[in-house]
Amino acid sequence: MLLRTPFRFRGCLLARKELRSASTVIPASVDDHALIEFFNRPHKPQAGKSMGLFRVKQITSPDAFVPVAMATMARANYIVRRIVNAREDHETGRIVKNIDRLSDMLCGVIDMAELIRHTHPEKAWVDAANRAYDVLCEYMNELNTNIDLAAALDRFIKTPAFGKLPFEARQTALIFQHDFQKSGVHLPDEQRKKFVQLSSDIIAHGRDFLQGLETPKRPVILTRKDCEGIPESNSRLWQLLALRKGMRSSISVDPESPEARRILRYSTNEDARKKIYVAQNASAPESIQVLEQLLRARAELAVLVGHRSYADMLLMDKMGATPEHVRMFLDSLLAVSRPRALQALDDTRVAKQRRQGLDSLPQIQPWDRDAYFPGIAQQPPIRLSSISPGLAMHAFSRLLKNIYGISLRPADVQHGEVWHNDVRKLEVVDETEGVIGWIYFDLFARHGKAGGATHYTIRCSRRVDDDDADGDFYKDKVRELTPELEKQWVLQTEKHATLVRGGAHQRPIAVISCDLDPGRANAMAWQDVVTLWHEMGHAMHSMIGRTEYGNVAGTRCATDFVELPSILMEHFLTSPDVLSLFFPTAEGARVLPDELVVKKAPGSPFRAIEAHSHILLASLDQHYHSEIALSADFDSTRELERIQNTQGVLPYVEGTSWQTSFGHLFSYGASYYSYLFDRAIASRVWAQVFREAPLSRESGERFKNEVLRYGGGKNAWDMTAQLLDEPALKEGGRDAMQRVGAWGMADEVASDGPLA
Repeated sequence: MLLRTPFRFRGCLLARKELRSASTVIPASVDDHALIEFFNRPHKPQAGKSMGLFRVKQITSPDAFVPVAMATMARANYIVRRIVNAREDHETGRIVKNIDRLSDMLCGVIDMAELIRHTHPEKAWVDAANRAYDVLCEYMNELNTNIDLAAALDRFIKTPAFGKLPFEARQTALIFQHDFQKSGVHLPDEQRKKFVQLSSDIIAHGRDFLQGLETPKRPVILTRKDCEGIPESNSRLWQLLALRKGMRSSISVDPESPEARRILRYSTNEDARKKIYVAQNASAPESIQVLEQLLRARAELAVLVGHRSYADMLLMDKMGATPEHVRMFLDSLLAVSRPRALQALDDTRVAKQRRQGLDSLPQIQPWDRDAYFPGIAQQPPIRLSSISPGLAMHAFSRLLKNIYGISLRPADVQHGEVWHNDVRKLEVVDETEGVIGWIYFDLFARHGKAGGATHYTIRCSRRVDDDDADGDFYKDKVRELTPELEKQWVLQTEKHATLVRGGAHQRPIAVISCDLDPGRANAMAWQDVVTLWHEMGHAMHSMIGRTEYGNVAGTRCATDFVELPSILMEHFLTSPDVLSLFFPTAEGARVLPDELVVKKAPGSPFRAIEAHSHILLASLDQHYHSEIALSADFDSTRELERIQNTQGVLPYVEGTSWQTSFGHLFSYGASYYSYLFDRAIASRVWAQVFREAPLSRESGERFKNEVLRYGGGKNAWDMTAQLLDEPALKEGGRDAMQRVGAWGMADEVASDGPLA
């Protein structure tokens, strides 16, 4: 029942493959072509009465959020009463189902509030969503420490009937039991109260930490000497300095501004580049304090429930299982990446020597990154006049149709259904089941909207046709759900009959939020295309997942398995067969056109250094969430310095404390390694399952039916071993983690933090 955090990860551009013949491709349909125009044309909001946010009729104004939260809690109390008072066989057998319903109804409001507080342009809506979020998170923490609720589940797990349940039901029950255990349900009253308080503190510190990511950096004073080497043509720096008129000798600039980036890229003055780098990577003391309070609170909570560290507690139900196993994986990666990174650094030293005309090889410093590292080419591997979101989704829909028999179809948006006029909605249509879910797209940056790319699950799939009537047992005894609150009850399940697997499942709803430049709506950078496809990998995991229980549906699986489908989508963009889908003509679908050019990635040393940097970020995350966080003299900056100087290839720079810019420390605390872990697995899946025939329906059905449909309802190591036909992986553990680490990962990891 613990909350699952949304995904915030920008996809990575992977190595390009040589051009080869396209395989048979399903031609574009009318619906596919409609996607292009659907995203391009202006949205005209419908007039009339509001249909409510996500067509939930009670949420037509921000004032409704808190009443809806209160009504949800009242309804939840009613179901809790059913569970803890269950004594009859019928009720006892429904305990897992009812706990899952409890989780689904609470997360349905919490996840909606989470989206709105990060994306809505109106303060009233944001404030209301924050209040509802806080109220329900506090209530969720109380449920997670409810002795009677946990005891009812424990009693059922010990019965013979439990052993007769299908694997998914038993897996779901054990996940709930682990959540209760991690929440300290076995603790005495005072310690349980302490757990709830620490949980609330972690949420508060986390919010402060994330807000701190947006804190402006202190300005930097630049002189004329600092600008040496910068081209005078079209440079705002020269205009500001007014060199020709001799009006100024220095200016103040934002270290995150384009002017500062020009200094890093072009200035021949090393002191100037260092000055900008330090300013970019320095932190305010209060920001460091917030992070350390967050880490300490997590460590205290873990110890309170009987674990050595937060990482030890968090990993117990992941593929990694223990900090020691994760360390084995990271050490395996470091053993491969460090020699490559050091060699790349030597190559860069030669480039710096040539540029500066030096007699000997100089040292490479962190502020040399933009000046001397060629970087990753951002140009698209296909020659098109422009790539719009509509064209990107047109190609994605055609890929889905080839490998899964699924397509995307434009859907009407009712008045009040969305939070901004930029939002678009697509139906996800299965060729046999019909509409299986909806995806909303909020693709453009705007003031007040959270940055980055994010997949939100607003509603999970779960089987609902076997839900029974709540009033059968305790209706006369429960008074929490008054008529007034009942009017606010909104989470009525919307069913669709699935003819393939039986039963009726709640249709999932997902949202993809990005921060594309509105001024370049029809000219996406190639990296933005990769990012959008990455997030669509998450969305399709949510759409295709077909489980009995919502708590294991789609992306609600182990954190170190959830990135596999999304990273795999990045690999598809390296295939000429898939790239041909961007051309909206039937002819382009059958034959690779002359203008399709797939480039080999240039041999940039930056790739190896950046890949090594991300392994160090994962190591830092593990270290921060170890026992060290409880030390009386814990200093996150000192620990950063130690790790960077002992494991990195570039030295720590005095005065920097970039750990407060590492936002994943909150959202993926103690599990940042998951990106690297899933990247290694995705590379293996791509090579063994899809690379030779990326548009194969047989391969797509195999991945859909062996991975996507199960979500977290099947052991992730079992799914990996079966998909890759590697039985040695089935048991997981130390050897399996080391084996995956030995596979390595592509060096082309997107820049997601400073170099280490």
